[in-house]
Amino acid sequence: MTGYQRLYKDEAMEREDEFLYKYKGIYLYSNASSPESIDSLDTFEIRDDDIFIITYPKSGTIWTQNIVSLILHEGHRDETENITLLDRAPWLEYNLLHVDFISRPSPRLFTSHLPYYLVPKGLRSRRAKIIYVLRNPKDILVSSYHFNNTNNNNKDFSTFFEKFLAGKVLCGSWLDHVEGWYAHKSNFNILFLFYEEMKKDLRSSVLKICNFLGRELTEKEVDDVVDKAALNNMKVDSRTNYRFLFTDKMVLRKRIFLRKGTVGDWKNTMTVAQSEKFDHVFKERMEKLPFEFCWDIQEDPKAISSSVEENNV
Repeated sequence: MTGYQRLYKDEAMEREDEFLYKYKGIYLYSNASSPESIDSLDTFEIRDDDIFIITYPKSGTIWTQNIVSLILHEGHRDETENITLLDRAPWLEYNLLHVDFISRPSPRLFTSHLPYYLVPKGLRSRRAKIIYVLRNPKDILVSSYHFNNTNNNNKDFSTFFEKFLAGKVLCGSWLDHVEGWYAHKSNFNILFLFYEEMKKDLRSSVLKICNFLGRELTEKEVDDVVDKAALNNMKVDSRTNYRFLFTDKMVLRKRIFLRKGTVGDWKNTMTVAQSEKFDHVFKERMEKLPFEFCWDIQEDPKAISSSVEENNV
């Protein structure tokens, strides 16, 4: 019996394809996690000054990793430290580099795609901080398709489109993820940010994050963060472009982590019929969310408060 076969022997799991398995309501990478490792996170000890970046996949995760790293670390801003984002902000559920989380100095920065009910219970103390980034789900769908299609895992967009609507993709249903985190926001110390707001006014978003984290930067330091967080700069920065994962041994091999990063790119891939079907499936539940999503860069997304108190009311 191979390791892969042993992985799916547990009846509590459901195999989706050669890359994903379903456990406790979400889909996870089979080559980078296990039910035991996910369960162990429940008792992971949280420090009061821990910082978590939490997103649904393809919502600007790496971008946010870089922004927060630039805010926290002078050596990242002035490029005197050659430390990758995977070291700066390791994945909680996918510890690809086998980082010793316990020995890391404070403040620790983590990244996760987990739903609210699978993160460490210590986060509910409302002392450690969570930055949750939202993005319009049509762009997420198209970005996810291109990310997965690099490995020819989803050759047909129509097939992937249906899988996304059914929630049979990495992390499961986008609606479940966003609804869950918003519905339980009062249990956490959480800042909600829009990807589209960050695209339209990155400097304001950087200042929001600084305020939330209690970090004061000079005008020049803020300028440096904004400049080094530009997509074109990140693509050529070996610390931020994730190309160091391009090996045959990695589950994420050959995938493009930084592609376009534009708002409204879904219009170049989705047909009118697909867009209408998407609206039919998502509209009712999305209308119950207090967020005004931006579907095109020309639109103005409704501002989300940067106040912890207002976000948690």
